[in-house]
Amino acid sequence: GETAEIGNNVVMYQGVTLGGTSHQRAKRHPTLGNNVLVGVGAKLIGAITIGDNTKIGAGSVVVSSAPANATVVGVPGRVTEVRNPDTDTVERLPDPVWERLECLERRIAELEKRLAEGSK
Repeated sequence: GETAEIGNNVVMYQGVTLGGTSHQRAKRHPTLGNNVLVGVGAKLIGAITIGDNTKIGAGSVVVSSAPANATVVGVPGRVTEVRNPDTDTVERLPDPVWERLECLERRIAELEKRLAEGSK
């Protein structure tokens, strides 16, 4: 894209798209910071900013900006963790989809137990 900006030391694997959102002559493509890694087939769409040292997972579709030192995955792309470069620790962010799946698994196990008790 003609308005895309790419920082230093950026790695983009095969099939990455830096797409625009309109035909106007304004900023409409992504801006990538320094040391960004973009996985195979990822799509970054719109006038978003990807912070320094951020990793974008393969096949992700990113339509909103991401902070520095983050990992972004999924469709649509979500920040799943942020690394603190000073302490080299990782903060995992809540994943509402995963939490809901765990809740459903607990409920299924509870219902299966009740069914097994009722058939005796």
